[in-house]
Amino acid sequence: MQNVSIVSPQEADVAQVENVNWRVQRGEFWIIGGSHGSGKSNLLSTAAGLQNPLRGKVTLFGRDASGTREKELEEERRRIGLVFQSGGRNLSRLTIAENVALPLRYHGNLSEAEVEHELRRILEPMELIPMAKSMSKTVSLGWQQRTALARALTLKPEVLLLDKPLSSVEARHRRWWLEFLPKLFSGSALEDQPAMTVALVTDDVEPWINIGTHFAVLKKNGWQFLGNRAELQRDEKQLRELWADELIF
Repeated sequence: MQNVSIVSPQEADVAQVENVNWRVQRGEFWIIGGSHGSGKSNLLSTAAGLQNPLRGKVTLFGRDASGTREKELEEERRRIGLVFQSGGRNLSRLTIAENVALPLRYHGNLSEAEVEHELRRILEPMELIPMAKSMSKTVSLGWQQRTALARALTLKPEVLLLDKPLSSVEARHRRWWLEFLPKLFSGSALEDQPAMTVALVTDDVEPWINIGTHFAVLKKNGWQFLGNRAELQRDEKQLRELWADELIF
């Protein structure tokens, strides 16, 4: 993103966040903090090519995405996985397995046997096999969120974007996310899934301090890069002062 202004969800001609200069490179794990309403979700939607910026330039894998129609960005968008918050927007009329298989059936030219093989490859490490035939609306938000992650990974994206993955989930699921995402990042979580570049937004940065490689914050309608992990760990006092009024540390 170059000098990007993120659109406000309430007013299409008003910037919610201004002057975002953000470059994500292969092999990075970004943690972006911010209080409620600071624009974190819209930042991710813009980064994924789902939402055009009010101003500025967004480039996806070298292609200018600013003002480009969604259909024309299909190839670039398939290289990005996006997991929405609070249940992941699964389709309630489908089972967990059917939700996860949607991208395979829609984008892939696979036989049913190949779809089943891919489903097991993804569902098993996420502990979703026992509930694969359950309707997604009947399981807890924690399992719904894992289902959304599984669906995002079916096309083997290079970049994974996550909107507050720890929000609204119980403690056992929080622990699981904090253990599983570093494995995805390193390429050890799933068979035939290489290391991934990751970026997530969160209200609470502290659980991610020893996981992320780069950190930023959305504050007072602006974007502020804070540094890498070593820089944050060296200057934790300043970091706490910076976010003291945001209640995210």
